[in-house]
Amino acid sequence: MSFYEDLVMQTQMNYSKYYHVYASGSTPYQLSDKRPMAYQEQIQRLVQEIKTADCVVVGGASGLSAAGGGDFYYEDNASFRKYFGKFAKKYHFKGAFDGMFRQWDDRAAFWAYLATFLHTTQTATVRQPYLDLDALLKGKDFFVLTTNQDTQFIKLYPEDKVAEIQGDHRFFQCAAGCTDDTWDAVKPVEEMIAAMGEKTTIPADMIPRCPHCGGEAFPWVRGYGNFLQGKKYEEQYEKISRYVLEHKDSRVLFLELGVGRMTPMFIQEPFWNLTLSFPHARYIAVNDKYDFLPKQLEDKGMAIVADIGNVLRDTRNAMENGNSNLRGSE
Repeated sequence: MSFYEDLVMQTQMNYSKYYHVYASGSTPYQLSDKRPMAYQEQIQRLVQEIKTADCVVVGGASGLSAAGGGDFYYEDNASFRKYFGKFAKKYHFKGAFDGMFRQWDDRAAFWAYLATFLHTTQTATVRQPYLDLDALLKGKDFFVLTTNQDTQFIKLYPEDKVAEIQGDHRFFQCAAGCTDDTWDAVKPVEEMIAAMGEKTTIPADMIPRCPHCGGEAFPWVRGYGNFLQGKKYEEQYEKISRYVLEHKDSRVLFLELGVGRMTPMFIQEPFWNLTLSFPHARYIAVNDKYDFLPKQLEDKGMAIVADIGNVLRDTRNAMENGNSNLRGSE
């Protein structure tokens, strides 16, 4: 087991032990009670921390994509209707994940929906918060760890700079897990979308199949299937493990963006542990809902509670132009 995966396993045990606390939207850790700085001061500090860091480890979670318009997963909103309108009208789903967890009797209809889901993320342009983050990382030594499966980071950076520990919408696996292989999902999804047209189903013979056992394929993602934790999965953890261990004595900035309460064990709590144990490490979290800074880290970290898109935009402006026209949490 790799170094970072072991950290995750430790925090998962903590999550199980205190599940009722996490489920309430809280944390079992003692949090700082220091009064936060004004928003403008927080932005300036974030600029300074990035500038002075030897390297940056970005932890990108669902809130980062949601800040850029990828907010159709959990609610029936304008974004969901834009991409899934015909399915929302027919099945009355309340967000993209709702459709994934429904009981489907018609596999061709299910795959029409799933193809729509995958096509939406596979073909999405890089969202503005990611572009602003990319500008902040310009010229820096950095690495990205993400629980997002929506391919945003991988559209910006080469594979060796990104660890996708929850999977990636560009790949299929065997739904039954008969093989350790993963394979391309982009072309089959394009073909299913073309065949579907305005309908809400596809020809049954287009349902993706495992080339080994002939059973159905499934996206290589955690959350609503038999997620394959094989070679590709281990490679993701090996990448992040190598990077953090190589930089353990450096002034590394752990930058957490948009971690919710369902998955604190993958980014947030390992980042807390690493910041505490690495002598020169710093930690900054940006979240539009949760003000979580452990008391043990109050001298090494900061939590910014504001719209992530605004924070990244304002930080970019401040870094590039010294712009004081900040948007804050408007």
